[in-house]
Amino acid sequence: VSNAGVGMAGPLECQSLAAMQSLMDTNFFGLVRLVKEVLPDMKRRRGGHIVVISSIMGLQGIVFNDIYAASKFAVEGFCESLVVQALRFNVAISLVEPGPVTTEFEMKLYEEAERADYSRTDPETADIFTNLYLKNSRDVFASLGQTPEDIAEHTLRVIEAARPPFRHQTNAAYTPMAALKHADPSGALITSAFYKLVFKYDAVLRLSLR
Repeated sequence: VSNAGVGMAGPLECQSLAAMQSLMDTNFFGLVRLVKEVLPDMKRRRGGHIVVISSIMGLQGIVFNDIYAASKFAVEGFCESLVVQALRFNVAISLVEPGPVTTEFEMKLYEEAERADYSRTDPETADIFTNLYLKNSRDVFASLGQTPEDIAEHTLRVIEAARPPFRHQTNAAYTPMAALKHADPSGALITSAFYKLVFKYDAVLRLSLR
């Protein structure tokens, strides 16, 4: 089970390349190093199961989560490319894709975001992040967040499955988001929906979450 991960949220201009590279080293290359260690023996034994804790943000990017989403997209692409070869050796790969999970990890991330310096971006972007994104995120976590124990139960079901799924989403509230993206390959539908949700109907979003 590959579960190591770090988060990053905020305006792109305010994040250093060193911090981005460190995140990718943990979230993506950490997984790659693990798979390189365990896969050869699994192939020799012609059996095994690699379970990767990904994210719903590996399927759909979310505003102000550019680098974190990029790392999870990389995880998804890596596993999607590897799974066909792995099946040849009777090795299963499963991606567990949670939405928001209420942990100290998330709380620390948002506390740091509230204290951060946004002088390197323009005032409008800083305002959108602090007064729209952070407020909405707290409501999303309060309303839709799962517990770590819930994610563990989902992961256990994936591990124990007779025919392990390649993808397993833990939060049904995010199924429409994934469906919306696949409904329009051009990306216009999901982009327009998110734009309206963030900039036109944010008050309605917060009210509905509460």
